[in-house]
Amino acid sequence: MNLNEIQDLIKFVAKSGVTEVEIEQKDFKITIKSETKKAESQIIVQAAAPVVPQIAAAPAVAAAPVAAPAATPQAAPAATEDSKYITVKSPMIGTFYRSSGPDKEPFVSVGQSVNKGETVCIIEAMKLFNEIEAEFTGKIVKVLVDDATPVEYDQPLFLVDPA
Repeated sequence: MNLNEIQDLIKFVAKSGVTEVEIEQKDFKITIKSETKKAESQIIVQAAAPVVPQIAAAPAVAAAPVAAPAATPQAAPAATEDSKYITVKSPMIGTFYRSSGPDKEPFVSVGQSVNKGETVCIIEAMKLFNEIEAEFTGKIVKVLVDDATPVEYDQPLFLVDPA
């Protein structure tokens, strides 16, 4: 594992909310633990491997808590309006991609009809690209996640009108 792969793994753990990741290979073992406290998050990196002088230890990543925006009276009508739509949710933690490559067209766009079993996006998890398929037929009403951003398990990705 090189320094860039270790840094990517640290970023993935920080963004995903996972508390511990351990990877062990023949002559290399890395454990990344994240302890969440009231005011801050902290990541501890432990590596037991042949020491290579050129590779410096990756810096610990600290994230400040984000305050939730206050609810407004206007949010209630939007919630009831969206209730007629079905939500396509992420089946895993990973990075959301709308297309199979940066120069490719998105799998689906707003206003486009999708059939059951049709690929709607890709979620990358640990260098594996998982195609996410529509579980029902409908029309894409809204894309809820930006391309190439981290997603959580069960996070809403699309709103679909089943009609």
